[in-house]
Amino acid sequence: MDGGKQITFQLMLAVGAAVIGSLQFGYNTGVINAPQKTIMVFINETWLERYQEPMPKASLTTVWSVAVAIFSIGGILGSFSVGLFVNRFGRRNSMLMANILAFVASAFLFFSKMAGSWEMLIIGRFVVGLYSGLSTGFVPMYVGEVAPTALRGALGTLHQLGIVIGILLAQVFGMEALMGNSSLWPYLLGFTFIPAVVQCILLPFCPESPRFLLINKNEENRAKSVLKKLRGTTDVSADMQEMKEEARQMMKEKNVTIVELFRSPLYRQPMIIAIILQLSQQLSGINAVFYYSTDIFEKAGVAQPVYATIGAGVVNTAFTVVSLFIVERAGRRSLHLLGLLGMAGSAILMTIAGALVNQLKWMSYVSIVAIFSFVAFFEMGPGPIPWFIVAELFSQGPRPSAFAVAGFSNWTANFIVGMCFQYVAEACGSYVFIIFTVFLLFFFGFTYFKVPETKGRTFDEISSGFRQSSGAGGEKHLEELNSLGADSQL
Repeated sequence: MDGGKQITFQLMLAVGAAVIGSLQFGYNTGVINAPQKTIMVFINETWLERYQEPMPKASLTTVWSVAVAIFSIGGILGSFSVGLFVNRFGRRNSMLMANILAFVASAFLFFSKMAGSWEMLIIGRFVVGLYSGLSTGFVPMYVGEVAPTALRGALGTLHQLGIVIGILLAQVFGMEALMGNSSLWPYLLGFTFIPAVVQCILLPFCPESPRFLLINKNEENRAKSVLKKLRGTTDVSADMQEMKEEARQMMKEKNVTIVELFRSPLYRQPMIIAIILQLSQQLSGINAVFYYSTDIFEKAGVAQPVYATIGAGVVNTAFTVVSLFIVERAGRRSLHLLGLLGMAGSAILMTIAGALVNQLKWMSYVSIVAIFSFVAFFEMGPGPIPWFIVAELFSQGPRPSAFAVAGFSNWTANFIVGMCFQYVAEACGSYVFIIFTVFLLFFFGFTYFKVPETKGRTFDEISSGFRQSSGAGGEKHLEELNSLGADSQL
């Protein structure tokens, strides 16, 4: 195999250590759902012990909702702070530092029951949300920068694979027979401590991003040495040349601010694409399907709906692996289009089955097939691609700010869906999926007409395409940007 396609031990160690952060994000997204009733009993008992009366039902619902939603608030703030870290401390060191938040969160979550404090539970969820928000920026950026061009899509998909494995672990560990019970739920929530320790052990053996070393730190020899280890070859001239071209371009760009991303014709188009792709992930209805699936499984007569939900998690993981192997052959744009269209078809099938389930009981099983299909198509495109394509759309200068905005968009949409879905579902019933079908078709049209294929293209080739499409106005703005010396991070 040539150096551009060779998977070396050093490369897999670097990517593997990084995606532990993705696993943490997935685990903490799903971990709170299974033990919901058990933790609500703890909150009520704590209130009773303090005030000698049961907690009002409305207050209990509010406290629980805050404990769930505060994770997304932390994620929003964390994702928006990505740019504050990566250019100052580097990609690897930023991931290492973020584990401080994971340890703090684990302590609050684990000791909340012992301390009789549901406030500690909420603080822990907020802090682990901060950690997860930072990780959704750090991990895809680092993986995209250490991966060779020919493997960037496949390795970028590992971020999503880490997320879905984390969700699956949370579903399995959350079973009442394991840790989702009244005595062990603090261990379930505090489990985040263990991956954090593993990542802290592994990351010091991983290299810093060679792009960061060359372009941000101007350490050419060190960057070349790192590349040789990552590629498993002494000839890294092609990679070095690509990075030097990017460095020359960055001399014009400097470090681009978030405001400049939207003001400059150079960055406006890729920024809009990045935001819409992030929205296509969250507004596709994937989280809503997981919320709604338990009801469908119960209607289908499944004795233990939790196992069917875990089955959906297995499908989730399996098709992420499928995407991993085909993304470099099929291309990002093609897979995203296929995923969106397949999800739209599955959503229509769910709507029909949901409307007819009372007349035709076997329609419940059609719903289950539709749910599994919906999840499978999600993981082929809208699941993994929006995360790593941001690194491909932007060169080194605007990349940290672009990740901050993209992550902020993703987490905000996640929060909105989480807060609003239950009310919309009550109003619309099974017809709620019509709303998501409309969104999916819109995102399909946008992707078809606006999103370029990035497969096999270097970072500089992709950004050059946007520079050409922005025309003279973009070049003029680049000169203005250079004269102003736009070197602040945010």
